[in-house]
Amino acid sequence: MNNESIILGIDPGTNYMGYGVISVDRNHARFIAHGVIDLHKITDPYLTLSAIFTELTRIIDTYLPDEMAIEAPFFGKNVQSMLKLGRAQGVAITAAIQHQIPITEYAPLKIKMAITGNGNASKEQVADMLRRLMNIPAADMPTHLDATDALAAAYCHYIQKKRPSSAAKKYSSWKDFVSKNPDKSH
Repeated sequence: MNNESIILGIDPGTNYMGYGVISVDRNHARFIAHGVIDLHKITDPYLTLSAIFTELTRIIDTYLPDEMAIEAPFFGKNVQSMLKLGRAQGVAITAAIQHQIPITEYAPLKIKMAITGNGNASKEQVADMLRRLMNIPAADMPTHLDATDALAAAYCHYIQKKRPSSAAKKYSSWKDFVSKNPDKSH
């Protein structure tokens, strides 16, 4: 990483979608912004997806990220929740692709391992370690843990770029995403 780049981290959600933005210059990552897209009051699921696209587009236009790191959905037992989360992630991916931003997807376990060294770390432990790693004053830390998870995705990507791994999936276009994920394109 020779030049400064901006990494946008996303923690997909249909009630709150977290985002975190960091700047990377060689071997140093610097906190820029964090927040959540508050969706919990929107009752129509299609309007929720529209709000995700609109707000994420605004965030992309504001911070002009060079790359996006997104947390992969956690495969739970509730199929309806997984479907909703998958749609939210798909809309976030689409917003990045529309802006020609390369996307890398990370499993939650991979993100927790990269930040804390423990795949079973709590959200609070991840937040505390991020604060320490990035020297973020406690007052500037996100109060919403979805924002912290998004920052963690961005920081995980920074770490992985320093030592690449085959565990992360990278996409350069919608066609590339579909070809690498045939099970998600139907």
